[in-house]
Amino acid sequence: MQNAPVLLSLDLPDADATEGFGIAMARLLRAGDVLLLEGPIGAGKTHFARALIRARLGVTEDVPSPTFTLVQVYGADPEIWHADLYRLTHPDEAIELGLEEAFDTAICLIEWPERLGDLAPEKALFLQFSLVEAGVSRRVRLRGAADWVPRLTAFGQA
Repeated sequence: MQNAPVLLSLDLPDADATEGFGIAMARLLRAGDVLLLEGPIGAGKTHFARALIRARLGVTEDVPSPTFTLVQVYGADPEIWHADLYRLTHPDEAIELGLEEAFDTAICLIEWPERLGDLAPEKALFLQFSLVEAGVSRRVRLRGAADWVPRLTAFGQA
């Protein structure tokens, strides 16, 4: 699925646009959805994830990054799992975190998904964040299976 076609490409000119994108995505997700957040440090992955989690939970307080804890779990029905796999050295470590089970029952936001190896679910939606305009703004390209298209039409370009 890593080579899936681009379903949608959005320019995110500032942090507010990235936050708005996270809020909009929060409305579209359901149990079993896995978002694989790709891109370099500073490309907006965590900012997007935090906005999505706050919107989904209906809270305004800060959402901690899972950089040091590796996984943060929020809410229920369904749970939201936010994982930062940057420090993993082998895909087996993702299994030890319980991610495989969460892929079936939770909404999962996975930063540094390349650390999953072959464990990345085929039904996942890849969000590739990149820096553009000398790092002033961001772009996100969404790739995944065709069954994501009906939900992504909410953005008007899918």
